[in-house]
Amino acid sequence: MTEGVLTHKMTDAGKSAGEMEEVTLIPKKTIDIKLESDVITPDSFAGKSAEEIGKLSVWQGPKTYPLSDFFEVVGSAGSSASETLIRIKGDATRVKRIGEGMSAGKIEIEGSAGMHVGTGMKGGEIVVYGDADSWAGMEMLGGLLHIKGNAGDHVGCAYRGKWHGMKGGRIVIEGSARHQLGGGMDGGEILVEGNVEGFCGIRQNGGLIVVKGRALRGVGTEMAGGTIVIGGKIERFSPGFEFVSMENRVRSGDIELIGEFKKFTGDYAISKRAKGALYVVADVNPEL
Repeated sequence: MTEGVLTHKMTDAGKSAGEMEEVTLIPKKTIDIKLESDVITPDSFAGKSAEEIGKLSVWQGPKTYPLSDFFEVVGSAGSSASETLIRIKGDATRVKRIGEGMSAGKIEIEGSAGMHVGTGMKGGEIVVYGDADSWAGMEMLGGLLHIKGNAGDHVGCAYRGKWHGMKGGRIVIEGSARHQLGGGMDGGEILVEGNVEGFCGIRQNGGLIVVKGRALRGVGTEMAGGTIVIGGKIERFSPGFEFVSMENRVRSGDIELIGEFKKFTGDYAISKRAKGALYVVADVNPEL
């Protein structure tokens, strides 16, 4: 935080990599039409040899192809998802839905990830060493999604036309994120080291969002519950929030924030019974 300290404990996501059987996916060629690759999960790979994994189907446009058309598969999976580590050695920007619905195990992407990485994941851990495209962690239920670069729009959000997004788990973004981070969020935690753009926490009902940097506009719009903490300047403040008090500590689960915060509640523009809590660091937002 600008004038504070973020301390938190990271819960154990499962077995360490040394206790897992490893499957390595090495890209064979440049991918033109993006792949729909929801089979790239420890759950789908568990109990399979390299040959069997290579025969799993992925969609490219209107057709399906074996995974081995796009990746060299090295190694065998563990007997269960929790004993399986998948390592993608290279850029996966054009590979969508990696880790979708996974319940255990680990995926490490040694590059950037395509859209929908970690969608609906229930457990385990995904580490993206580059950037993640839009919809990362969409409707996530559990586990850890750790993005070491930047993330696109709609992190932890709901599908279009649905109201409820992320319900559990933790998303950590070491860079910045774009629009509608945590839209419709019901639970879980999103931690952003950098900045966010428009409508962070729109329609939030529960859970915790912490942004260490600045936010562009619309923070907490239509928020009914949950907590948002912004460490930098909010460029355009949402009009439906009311000042409550000055606070020097924010606690949520195993996360503790220490600093000088202005606490607001809202969004009263949408409901007089709104219970959302918005904390902003005082010294960088003197006009609020």
